Amino acid sequence: MSSPDYHFLFKLLIIGDSGVGKSALLLRYTDDTFSSNYITTIGVDFKIKTLDIDGVRVKLQIWDTAGQERFRTITATYYRGAHGIIVVYDVNSGPTFANVKRWFEEINHNCPSNVSKLLVGNKNDSPETKAVATSDLKTVANEYGVPSIETSAKDNVNVDLMFRTITSEILKTKGAQSAASDGGGTGGGVRITRVSPGQSSKKKCC
Repeated sequence: MSSPDYHFLFKLLIIGDSGVGKSALLLRYTDDTFSSNYITTIGVDFKIKTLDIDGVRVKLQIWDTAGQERFRTITATYYRGAHGIIVVYDVNSGPTFANVKRWFEEINHNCPSNVSKLLVGNKNDSPETKAVATSDLKTVANEYGVPSIETSAKDNVNVDLMFRTITSEILKTKGAQSAASDGGGTGGGVRITRVSPGQSSKKKCC
């Protein structure tokens, strides 16, 4: 049986209002494609991507969740077992930025406090229509104590950096809680899945 080609398997969620470009970010990152005519995600879709962070090989299982209210009961179960969550808004839409607060409340309700988070302002490719200042993004990110970044799936700006940033945040959590990877525990802490080179394993969805 062949050896796994990664050290860690992390589950990521991309959440935010409908239309902010969650699917566009995911497809730009995993397939390097972009289309302005995406069909709204119904429920949840996911893709796999592997990357290297300082010599550590990480496989990401990235879940694209529907942002529309009527799908919230579907997506709620997918918070379980998440290692990192990316909250996305549209920099050209004030209401999607205002709803960031609700998304963070949902994270707090469904996830342990130590789950890694990243706040992302997407569609940052049209200065004349930008409605949310970068300074406002920084202010809100500081309030929640999370890193932040502005991206453009259309122009492929900071998309790779976005996923590298959240992965690095998860690895920091792993470093601060080294017992989480092999200490068992059922208190709702972030569970890190580690696969040692040469050790066979079966991937298990959370």
